[in-house]
Amino acid sequence: MAELVLKVHPDDNVIVALKDLKKGQTVQYKGEDFVLQDDVNAKHKFFTNDMQAGDEIIMYGVLVGKAQNFIPRGGVMNTENTRHAADPFEYRPYHYQWTPPDVSKFEGRTFNGYHRKDGRVGTANYWLFMPTVFCENRNLDVIREALHNELGYAVTDKYKRYAHHLVEAYKHGEDIGSLDLAPAAPTTPNDRVFKNIDGIKFLNHQGGCGGTRQDAGVLGKLLAAYADHPNVAGVTILSLGCQNLQTQQLLEEIRLRNPDFDKPLLVYEQQQSQSEEQLISDAIKDTFNGLIEANKMERQPAPLSKLVLGVKCGGSDGFSGISANPSVGYTSDLLAALGGKVLLAEFPELCGAEQQLIDRTIDEDKAKKFIHLMTTYNSQAEAVGSGFYMNPSPGNIKDGLITDAIKSTGAAKKGGTSPVVDVLDYTEPATKPGLSLVCTPGNDVEATTGKAASGATLILFTTGLGTPTGNPVCPTIKVSTNNILTKRMNDIIDINCGPVVEGEKTIEEMGEDILEYCIKAASGDVIPKAVLLNQDDFIPWKRGVSL
Repeated sequence: MAELVLKVHPDDNVIVALKDLKKGQTVQYKGEDFVLQDDVNAKHKFFTNDMQAGDEIIMYGVLVGKAQNFIPRGGVMNTENTRHAADPFEYRPYHYQWTPPDVSKFEGRTFNGYHRKDGRVGTANYWLFMPTVFCENRNLDVIREALHNELGYAVTDKYKRYAHHLVEAYKHGEDIGSLDLAPAAPTTPNDRVFKNIDGIKFLNHQGGCGGTRQDAGVLGKLLAAYADHPNVAGVTILSLGCQNLQTQQLLEEIRLRNPDFDKPLLVYEQQQSQSEEQLISDAIKDTFNGLIEANKMERQPAPLSKLVLGVKCGGSDGFSGISANPSVGYTSDLLAALGGKVLLAEFPELCGAEQQLIDRTIDEDKAKKFIHLMTTYNSQAEAVGSGFYMNPSPGNIKDGLITDAIKSTGAAKKGGTSPVVDVLDYTEPATKPGLSLVCTPGNDVEATTGKAASGATLILFTTGLGTPTGNPVCPTIKVSTNNILTKRMNDIIDINCGPVVEGEKTIEEMGEDILEYCIKAASGDVIPKAVLLNQDDFIPWKRGVSL
């Protein structure tokens, strides 16, 4: 029988409801009875003792809030009686001891990836189109329409057919109410002209001109990171000519990032072309020739140490820090123990977990870099009347994440328990095996965009409410926190951690299952649903206030 409630940490003075509980109901936990003073919906919390105004609220063993008024034992936590609070943090000498998990089940295992000449291994083989400025977005759209349809990467044909049937029915005076969308079989490698090209991706964006020179500089570093990504086989660049981000600047950023960059790189500048028609036709023809060459590369076995795993949460709920995030955290520990790389980002969603992460950071300079990035970022938010504490969305709050510290300490569990080996600013590449912290916003797309820029070749994306977010070059795997979401949005969910909530699987068992799925996804044996749906979200962060 599944448990009704859970106390996450022995020091906590709140208990999480795993099922909907009613006012007046007596709930027992570890031999102690609690009479509920309010309805407590699943994912929400009730207090284990009377709370006075100003009393500290502890969850995950750390400060996550303070009581705003008297709250009786058994009372529900809500935004009226609880406000955000988190402990201060600082660097302190701390000898962190880590016991790696047992990885005997995965030792010697491999995945089939694309080996690049610099030793990195991709989990996919994409051709990338990127504009230096938003003025070229339309040209990219025209090229996308042409190449996706003809080369077998389009997933929207069923909607076009549906719209056509509606138009025809309307013209003939027929009732359109009975016309339903006909399902279409997903595209497979057999549908493609190029069997070893997993996709052609387009980095449409709104930058490159009109902002500050610093904005253009950051965008240049971001685009260079994507060009250099191990999942990218070749790049086509479209430029207008007069924009802030000059083509030469982008090419220099690519060389700075990787002096041995040797991928095919095609560049077209519209203000130097004879016509738009010539620009587009030349780009299509030359890219087609590039695809012929890139298609000659085939997947080959690689050790799991070559994986770079980004861990992300979005549309989080009160189960995120209990099921999906700690399960992904165990996966992260397994990969770190195997010599792989793990990237934990979303700095606004590390609020309250800072001291734990600082104590786990093995290098003092890196720990102080993390402190600087966190405090500077939060200060910028406060300067415009906001702050990290305002990160939780209405959906987060409705489903039990009352304060940012609750959300953040649960979110940090995605990074597991291994030592922090590096701290990376936005777009800096991950180079060290183990867990690295990457400075990005909490915003789902800005964060996944940043993880891929630091080199993630797979992203594990946990969600309790559901989100269709993906990434153009990094296969994104959706991990649900609960059974209900998995059933309701099965078209976007790849892995279900609901069995953890139901007591049917342990965190460790679930973490091993997730790593098994990652191996299959990295090998192309399973295709994550975000990839099948072409959910190619890309939003550059302009280093402004974004939570």
